[in-house]
Amino acid sequence: MNKKRVLIVDDEEDMRFLVCMYLENSGFECLQAENGEEALELVKQTKVDLILLDIMMPNLDGFALCERIRALSDVPIIFLTARGDEWDKVKGLKLGGDDYVVKPFSPGELVARIEAVIRRSTYHNEHKADGLLSFEAMQIDEKGRRVVVEGKEVILTLKEFDLLLFLARHRGQVFSREELLMRIWGYDYTGNARTVDTHIKTLRLKLKEHGRFIKTVWGIGYKFEV
Repeated sequence: MNKKRVLIVDDEEDMRFLVCMYLENSGFECLQAENGEEALELVKQTKVDLILLDIMMPNLDGFALCERIRALSDVPIIFLTARGDEWDKVKGLKLGGDDYVVKPFSPGELVARIEAVIRRSTYHNEHKADGLLSFEAMQIDEKGRRVVVEGKEVILTLKEFDLLLFLARHRGQVFSREELLMRIWGYDYTGNARTVDTHIKTLRLKLKEHGRFIKTVWGIGYKFEV
């Protein structure tokens, strides 16, 4: 069985060594980067299964680095940082983080969080390959742009389908209304973020029981989770 490879990005050498020791004892392979620039090069050149990312780093901090990585890859990212304020957590998730762990941390909890995020990512990639996403009795056919629930096709508008597909392809990841508006409607859209709320409401109605997969994350936005 191939070991999962985790990239640890932290400017503190002792912390990188400690985290690497915990992960290697749990069966992971580790790579290390002491700054954002080094991490970016590793992401470009090497396949990694997950990134552990500190926020407080010189030159390119963790938030800025997360944005740069998201422009290159959808590799799972967990923020591992001493900054535990709610605002920081919200910002990290909005920028594309998959989870947020505050230092000091429990080694067992960190490993469990990593395994959970990698599991979600693996599931997503396996089902993305054939253009068909399946969640219980709901199937999303990306190539055919069809949604089938319990054997019956659900008729969606163009934007409803795009919104559902985007959330489903990024299962478990939280997006703000503003980010969804930008991703689905585009930079030049002149409407407001409440457009997203309206489309989420109609999606839930059309999907009936399976509309529960679209979760409201209060104070942030929405995510797709089974």
